[in-house]
Amino acid sequence: MDATAPGPRPGPQSQSQPEPEPRPRRRDRAATRAALLDAARLRFGRHGYDGTGVRDIAADAGVDPALVFRYFGSKERLYAEAVRAEVPAGLAADRRRPLEAITADLLHDVVFADWSAYDGEHPLLVMLRSSGRDHVREQLRTRVCEDYLGEFTRRLEGPDAHLRAELLGALLLGMGVMRSLVGSPALGEASFGQARPLVDRVVAALARNEEGDR
Repeated sequence: MDATAPGPRPGPQSQSQPEPEPRPRRRDRAATRAALLDAARLRFGRHGYDGTGVRDIAADAGVDPALVFRYFGSKERLYAEAVRAEVPAGLAADRRRPLEAITADLLHDVVFADWSAYDGEHPLLVMLRSSGRDHVREQLRTRVCEDYLGEFTRRLEGPDAHLRAELLGALLLGMGVMRSLVGSPALGEASFGQARPLVDRVVAALARNEEGDR
């Protein structure tokens, strides 16, 4: 007689079971918000405010349209966030950076960089062109004047600082429009290296703290 005790009978838990399907990972709130903002920047930049729908933005981000309203409240507020994101970065990053270095960065980014996703034009310029509604234009004006030109003003001293700051902004934005939208031949063929020393001379003249002729 075999004295070996029989092993335990396999129970339901010891039998081979298929691996459970992994649950889809919940998307992080910050990642979802960032995805919506990225999609909105691209849509608004390409199609303008009126040509962009909330469903289009949500579809591009791969989320439910309800999340647009959860995270931003409205299409208008989402647009305001997108405009804020398109104001060229680095203006306020280091208050010790000289004005000439900042304007050189902006000259490259706004005028000469290849924005292929936006048909070769900086998205801020596209938004400026496509702002057909009063409240949209007001949001753009606020962002450009406060976030963009405000940093110029803070770096300038002496009389007419606000005016000189706006002249700098007009120079850079105007160059962007002339090169990408108008297609002016000389500026269109110029390189960043050719344009920078000329722009530097204008920046230096506007940055001088002089009373000038009145």
